[in-house]
Amino acid sequence: MFRPKLPTTPQPTGIVTPPAVIEPTTITPGTPTTPLAPAAPAQAPASTRPTIQLTPGTALALVGGGTAVVLVVGAVLVSMLLAVAITGASVAVCAVVLRSLLASDTRRR
Repeated sequence: MFRPKLPTTPQPTGIVTPPAVIEPTTITPGTPTTPLAPAAPAQAPASTRPTIQLTPGTALALVGGGTAVVLVVGAVLVSMLLAVAITGASVAVCAVVLRSLLASDTRRR
């Protein structure tokens, strides 16, 4: 009654292949191999993308945009915190009112 009932695992259907057999290889110490000559470094292909040049105007625009994003996100977070605080205060006021109503109802009887 208190033991969990585990589902049975379904049996595989179709063709089941056996696991691959890995044959061990032997390492025989022999003559040392000569190191390969270092290859000449390859030239990196020239990029076809234009380079980005940051002018004072674009830097100022980036700083202004970043500041605007931070201010907007901060305002949203503060408003959410304020909404939670107002909701908590209103629930507390409702609880006090209900408690006083229930306490006054029991006093009358």
